[in-house]
Amino acid sequence: MRTTRPMLALLPDTQKGVQALYGAAHQSGAPATVLHLVHLRASQINGCSACVASGAKEARKAGETDERLDTVAAWRETTYFTDAERAALALAEAATRLADNPAVVPDAVWDEARAHFDETALAGIVLWIATTNFFNRLNATVQHPAGKPWF
Repeated sequence: MRTTRPMLALLPDTQKGVQALYGAAHQSGAPATVLHLVHLRASQINGCSACVASGAKEARKAGETDERLDTVAAWRETTYFTDAERAALALAEAATRLADNPAVVPDAVWDEARAHFDETALAGIVLWIATTNFFNRLNATVQHPAGKPWF
């Protein structure tokens, strides 16, 4: 870890903003299961051990199965996910890998997600993907390891 104290302890006012983002995403009407899955998938892509570990732990506490969590990285090759979850996972991948596609988030990916979620829930999913990417980048930059507190 590159800092002697966790990032949020160094900048305590940041916690208010983080809590507001968390609250807005989780009160959007997006299914909690979907929010857990997109958080885990974006964190896997970004190689954020802290977010992968905490995301899987929180998903398990919310009732998610090991079978599904173990296959999030290969969601396309399984039968464990609903069409709505698949649409959200595809959106999470596209929004996380912005530089990999000249269309950024392709219309087909967006349209599929929009077919499964109302505008408010979709906004919550997008916000949660962006917030996850924010956390992933903070943790990667300071080399925050899994299991170490953020505060």
